[in-house]
Amino acid sequence: MSSPSDPKDQTNLIIAVVLSFLVLMGWQYFFAAPQIKHEQARQEFNKQLDAQNAGKATSENPPNVSNGPVAPSSSSSNVPVSGQQSASAPAMSREDILKSTPRVTIDTPSLEGSIDLKSGRIDDLILKKYRETVDPTSPMVTLLSPAGSFDPYFAEFGWVPQVGSSIKVPDRDALWKIEGGTKLTADTPISLVWDNGQGVIFHRTVSVDQDYMFKIVDEVENKTNAEITLLPYARVHRSGHPPSQIYTVLHEGLVGISGDHGLIEDTYASALKESVPRTFENVVGGWLGITDKYWATSLVPDQTAPYRATYSALPARDPSGRDAFQTDYLRGALAIAPGMRKGVEGHLFAGAKQASLIDGYEKALNILRFDRMIDWGWFYFITRPLFRLMEFINGIVHNFGLTILVLTVIVKAAFYPLANKQYESMARMKKMQPEMQRIKEQFKDDPQRQQKEIFELYRKEKINPLAGCWPILLQIPVFFALYKVLFVTIDMRHAPFFGWIHDLSAPDPTTVFNLFGLLPFDAPTFLHLGAWPLIMGLTMWVQMQLNPPQPDPIQQQIFQWMPVMFTFLLASFPAGLVIYWAWSNTLSIAQQLWINKKNGAEIHLFGNIRRAFAPLLRMLGIRGDGPSSSK
Repeated sequence: MSSPSDPKDQTNLIIAVVLSFLVLMGWQYFFAAPQIKHEQARQEFNKQLDAQNAGKATSENPPNVSNGPVAPSSSSSNVPVSGQQSASAPAMSREDILKSTPRVTIDTPSLEGSIDLKSGRIDDLILKKYRETVDPTSPMVTLLSPAGSFDPYFAEFGWVPQVGSSIKVPDRDALWKIEGGTKLTADTPISLVWDNGQGVIFHRTVSVDQDYMFKIVDEVENKTNAEITLLPYARVHRSGHPPSQIYTVLHEGLVGISGDHGLIEDTYASALKESVPRTFENVVGGWLGITDKYWATSLVPDQTAPYRATYSALPARDPSGRDAFQTDYLRGALAIAPGMRKGVEGHLFAGAKQASLIDGYEKALNILRFDRMIDWGWFYFITRPLFRLMEFINGIVHNFGLTILVLTVIVKAAFYPLANKQYESMARMKKMQPEMQRIKEQFKDDPQRQQKEIFELYRKEKINPLAGCWPILLQIPVFFALYKVLFVTIDMRHAPFFGWIHDLSAPDPTTVFNLFGLLPFDAPTFLHLGAWPLIMGLTMWVQMQLNPPQPDPIQQQIFQWMPVMFTFLLASFPAGLVIYWAWSNTLSIAQQLWINKKNGAEIHLFGNIRRAFAPLLRMLGIRGDGPSSSK
């Protein structure tokens, strides 16, 4: 084993520091930087949307704008698809489109909106419980919008005629009539009816719960003299996609569980690269839809009936157009005898991806792996239990910031036996440094004998040189899992802490370069350095001062600058994660001080701090020397 000043030891230290730096730079590039880009893109997206909504179109159906599904041909039994919307076309404002067609109102504790009676689509949904920003006066989140608007996004249920059939089915121009109910609420469903004029009557009953799950029952009444055969379908269609598609730590786009095919995840970009739609024939169970970071629209077919699942994208026809995305399912043929009335049932989830709600729906409706709608990541087996633990703690303290602090203590307690061995091993190693140095000097010309004597010393003193690695290695998955929880769960969205932290899932909004808001200007993004990252950097620096001074100047400089480097790198991380790290460092400092004192090891903290500030103290006329350590 080499001495602290040996070139080999310097090389190992530099490699370790470089690897740590690369890990954090990679994190910054793949995780933190996309958050900043997403916020910039979101603001630009909203500006563009406001500009579009400000303009009033002169016709009900703007040129080159598809206002609904292409009617299925008589030679195929395919689910309808919608064309792309051209960005150059003067799209009508969302409000004008909603006024242009007859509608039935949706009003629940969680949702407001309407169903278009002209097409039967659920294409107008606003989430009452969520707003765009932490400002309580900001607009509520809009989830679904009608075709022809700037960002069409809707769900549709219907029927496809059998190949060669001339039966007319309801399409985008079908005008449904209200058969029962006046408003869709959590307590009152609505019933719709449409007559094709050929002796076939289509009935639809729509209900919704207190949260985000719709139930759609479609029935066909056959008043003809012959048996008819129809195929039920449902689809979620979206034109365009949100700017948040740039995330790499989070999946956004097409998603679903199609029977035993596992989790299907196609980002918006990857879906556009597919030459043909991804289709899964004759699957049973599961769900499929389109997901964003916090919101999702998902179809839930009958979990006992076979269906065909399709995930598709339609690239824009010209550079100024908007890409289109769709997930749909097509069930098997349903034969309706003369004088009979038969139907099918399906569900639609449209709302916030709240973990407890998703789990509740999975159990209540027996939906296959519905919990995977939330992107828990590779560390699913850690992330889910960690989130459940945080939910339990938050149910007691009622503040996710305090929850993070309590969770840190629990994690520290769980790893205490390993950390205790780590610090005890480090303390013994410090006490053995003189003896190890003597062995190196005695056998400097015989490396093999030198290593043998050192390992014998380890055995005699019961020192494990690798003991310090295990706590760090085991805590890495926990750190990643906590980051995932903070980043993807809507429970953390706009969750406040104390003081200036109003959203634990966002970076610390303050920066030292404008004196934390005292100076009237906004610092550039690369100079964004908030108060909590500074606190974290300070705790990291203090923790490093517990180690003895490095005899090699290069190593000493690395140790001095590492906290500064980490402070800047973590500045754009979610505030909750930075708080976790700072608190974890503080607990580690207290733990290491106590273990060092218990083992009689030299405590270098106060001497190192005096030595670090010696030049400043001398400038102030105060002596900067003094005891370098204390017992």
